[in-house]
Amino acid sequence: MTSKIWLPIVAAIGVSTVAAGCGGTVRAKAPTGPAPAAVAGRPTPPPPPPQPIDPVATLIGTSQKHFEAGQRELTLGHLDRARIEFDRAVDVLLESPYGARTDARMREHFDRLIDRISAYEVASLAKGDGFAEQKYEPASIDELLKIATFPKPAAEPETKHAVEEDLARTDHDIPIPQNGRVLSSVELLQGRLRDYVQDSLTRGAKYLPMIQDVFRAEGLPLDLAFIPIIESGFKTNALSKARAKGPWQFMIPTAKDHGLKTDWYVDERSDFEKSTVAAAKYLKTLSKLFDGDWHLVLAAYNGGQGRVQRAMNRSGVSDFWDLSETSKFLPKETREYVPLILAAMIVGRNPAQYGFTLTTADAIVYDKVIVNRAIDLRRVAEWTGTSVDEIQALNPELRRWTTPIKYPDYELKLPTGTGDVFRTRLASASADDLNTLKWHTVRQGESIATIARKLRVSRTELAEANHLSVKARVRTGQELIIPRAPATLLATRTDRPAPPVVASRPVTGGASIAEPRRASEVSPAATQTTTYYRVKRGDTLSSIARLFNTSVARIKSLNRLSSNVISAGTKLLVRGR
Repeated sequence: MTSKIWLPIVAAIGVSTVAAGCGGTVRAKAPTGPAPAAVAGRPTPPPPPPQPIDPVATLIGTSQKHFEAGQRELTLGHLDRARIEFDRAVDVLLESPYGARTDARMREHFDRLIDRISAYEVASLAKGDGFAEQKYEPASIDELLKIATFPKPAAEPETKHAVEEDLARTDHDIPIPQNGRVLSSVELLQGRLRDYVQDSLTRGAKYLPMIQDVFRAEGLPLDLAFIPIIESGFKTNALSKARAKGPWQFMIPTAKDHGLKTDWYVDERSDFEKSTVAAAKYLKTLSKLFDGDWHLVLAAYNGGQGRVQRAMNRSGVSDFWDLSETSKFLPKETREYVPLILAAMIVGRNPAQYGFTLTTADAIVYDKVIVNRAIDLRRVAEWTGTSVDEIQALNPELRRWTTPIKYPDYELKLPTGTGDVFRTRLASASADDLNTLKWHTVRQGESIATIARKLRVSRTELAEANHLSVKARVRTGQELIIPRAPATLLATRTDRPAPPVVASRPVTGGASIAEPRRASEVSPAATQTTTYYRVKRGDTLSSIARLFNTSVARIKSLNRLSSNVISAGTKLLVRGR
C-alpha cells in the first residue's frame, strides 16, 4: 500500500531591495508569482524520501478484498461466485512471489482465511442444503379475530361521518350496511390496527391489479380483492394455527378441491397467482350455494359452508345479521369476521378517507420458464444475476431451495428480462450443474424403512421426497432422492496447493519479503516445518492431504492413525518430523 508523499510548503518570503536615488530606502512588494526556488545563501531543502511500499500489506489487502466479495456473493446465495472469490483470496497469496507463510503477517492471514472460508462453507450447507423448509409467519387472521372478539370501541362521530360520506359517493359491488358492528370494525382498523392495515395496503399494492383482473374475468365483485387484508396481510408465507396457508388462507382439502398442489416440494397455497385463481373458484362456488348473498358467502369462507348451512337450518334464518345476533348458531370468530372483512373493503377502496397513505405500485410481472429437472435455487439466482431471496419471493410455493423432481412441466418465475438467459444456461447445463442432490440406488431386500435407518434420515421425509407413501415398496435399482445435507463442503473443496516454503531476502527500504524457491532448492531441513491443522466439519483425510500437498498415508503416519475416520475439532500434524 503506497503511503502518500507530503511535499513541503515553501512560504513566500518578502525580499527587501534598496532603491537608488535620494538615498531613500524603499521596501519592495512581496512577489505575487510563484515562490522563488531558493533564497540567497539558503538552499531549498530536498523533499522527504518516499515511504517504502509494504508488499505484504498490499497482498493481504488484495486477498481481503476478494474474501469480502465472496461474503457478499454468499449473502445473495451465489455459491459458485462466492467460491471463486474465496479461492482467489487464497490464490493471491499462493501465487505471489513472496510466499504465503514465511512472513508472520501472511501466515496469520492465510491460516485465518482458511478457517473462515471453511466455516462459511459449513454454514452454507446448514442453511441451504436444498431440503430445509422455508420458514412461515403466523397468519394475521388468528390475532385479528382474537382482538375482534373482545368488546370493540363504538365508532367515533368522525368515523361515522367519514363512512357515511364515503359510501354515498363510492359504488361498492357488495352491500355494506352502516350498522354498529361494521362501524366499530372500521374504528378498530383505523385505530388500534392502523399500522397493520397500512403495512397490508403497502404490501398488497403490487398484487391487487392481478387479483382484480382474475375476479373481473370470473364475474366476481372486486370488493372481494380486499379479503387478504384480514386473512394474511397479503403475505404469501402466512400460516395459521389451524394450518391454513397463503394469502387466501386455504386449508389443504379445500386447496386440493380447487386445483392447488401440496406436496413435499411445493405448496401452491402460497403462490399468489395460483391461489387467487383458486380463491375465485371457491368464492364463485359459495356464491351459487348461498344464492349470491355475499354476507353468508363470507361467513362460509371463514367458518365452512357446512357450518353456515346447518346454522341456517337450525335457526330458520337466512340473513347473516339475524343469524349472528346470538351465539347459538355461529361461533364468535365467524360472527366478527364478516363485519371485519366489510370494514377492510371500505378502507381498501378509499384509504385516504381514513387517514392511510395511498399506495400505488406496478402489477407484479415476471418471466416464466418451463423447468423439467430439479434445479437448486442458488443456481437460478446465479444465472439470473439476482438473489435467492428474490427467486423465493417470485416462487413462494417452493417449500425448499430446489424445484421439484418428477414435475416435467414445472413453471419457474424469474425476474423480468432474465428468461432467455436462463433458458440458454439451462439447455447447456449438465445434471451436476443443476443440483447437488444426493441419490441412493435401492439394493435387493431394501425398503423405505431400512434405507431410512441406514442413512439416518426420516422415513416420512424419505418417502415424501420421492412421492411415495411410507409403506410403498421400492424395487431393486430404483433411484431415491436422499433428503439430507451432503457430507462434503459446498459442492467439493477446491484443490489448493500447499503454501510454498520460502527463504527471506531483504527489500529496498528496509522491509523484508519472502522469495520463492524451487522444490529442488529447498533443503530437507526447510521442508520439515511443523504444521498443524484443526479438522473442520466435512473434512476428510483426502481433502486435507490435497490442501497441504501431502498424502493420506503420510498424515496417518504422523498422527499414528489406524483408520481414515477423523472428527471435527481434532488437531492433526500435517507436516513435520
